[in-house]
Amino acid sequence: MEFGRHCELIVEQAGLLAGHLVGRPGEQLGTAVPSCPGWNVGQLVRHVGGAHREATVVARTGEAPPYDEFRDPTHWYSEPGDCTDAELRELAGWVVAGALELADALRSAGPDVPIKMPIENPTTRFTARRMAYETVMHRADAALALGVEYELDPEVAADGIDEWMELGALPFHFEVHPWMRELLGPGRTLKFAAPERSWVVDLTGDAIRWRHSDELAAVVARGPVTELLLHLYKRRDSRIEVHGDKSLLDYYLERVSFG
Repeated sequence: MEFGRHCELIVEQAGLLAGHLVGRPGEQLGTAVPSCPGWNVGQLVRHVGGAHREATVVARTGEAPPYDEFRDPTHWYSEPGDCTDAELRELAGWVVAGALELADALRSAGPDVPIKMPIENPTTRFTARRMAYETVMHRADAALALGVEYELDPEVAADGIDEWMELGALPFHFEVHPWMRELLGPGRTLKFAAPERSWVVDLTGDAIRWRHSDELAAVVARGPVTELLLHLYKRRDSRIEVHGDKSLLDYYLERVSFG
């Protein structure tokens, strides 16, 4: 997917996230989010809007601000009784406004402005894609917590899996988390198979590698592409079938985890 589509996704997904709030009693901001332990829905949405605003600074300056009050949003809505209908409406508008501001900043900068990130040649292209899937996945968190059906364009879900694979295979992981080398070993291959496409993670060499392939693997996780994305992010696995070495799959998801 292209840079412009990722910018659109940030706004689109923030609007859908806001839509999950509209029409609900204000106290539902206090609903616990099981996939983000310790957070409630209001705190989750504050985190998303804060991430957008921090990324706006990145798009404009090339680096994140030194302090962001939204990285740990637990001081917001700490008691469900603190949440009012007016706060809910304010929060819905606030998260959309931040997404619009970020998308505008990214489009103004363009995809090729250098930024500070521990990856090779990072640019605002990375920021747009990362913020798109930050929003995609946290919308899933809110939807699942509130009991809302979660749907995603299969093309978007497939691109989200591509991004997961790319991030999970970055060489700097071995420097920051040396224990990730313990994943490597003979015969260790995993396949994530959707009707549209399959992804194979190869742990048999000296690094984590991945490719689009329908080859055989030691373990196969099979299901709709959106469900595979949710499975990789450990949001939901009830709609996934696993065949083969499930312990290898569990080990991989334990060691390669973010978002």
